[in-house]
Amino acid sequence: MSDVPAGENPAQETPCEEIPALLLSMVPECADSIAEMFRRPAETAVLAEDAAVMLYELLAGCFTTPVLIPQLQSGSPDTHLLTRCWDFVERIVDHPTQHVGGAVYFEVLDQLLTDSGLMEAAWPYMKERTRARTLLMLEDFDVRLPGINRR
Repeated sequence: MSDVPAGENPAQETPCEEIPALLLSMVPECADSIAEMFRRPAETAVLAEDAAVMLYELLAGCFTTPVLIPQLQSGSPDTHLLTRCWDFVERIVDHPTQHVGGAVYFEVLDQLLTDSGLMEAAWPYMKERTRARTLLMLEDFDVRLPGINRR
């Protein structure tokens, strides 16, 4: 359940430089990857300016590849973890800056098209804005998936 009232866009409330710390707080399973990427404790790394500047790399190397995709591929995924992952994405998917929006699009949503079944596994966990953005992406790529955008 989101802590943001219905109808409000939380992305507009989250400054770009706070997104790395938001990731760590919502998905602490990313901590080891963050610490490795920035060669300092995750709690310190996410507060550094370069963490926000490197948002594409942060999402790809610390969120999507080591946490999100393995859970989506798992035969017994951690549903609580996946819910938190998609809550995080929902918070930033409609961010007003192109830097954040592009990072989510290319490093999270687009990556679901790399393996068969990832999008279908992710769909039940996605929230309203993330689903809307995903449907637009699928339309742009002319991809039809049963149960998602093909009946």
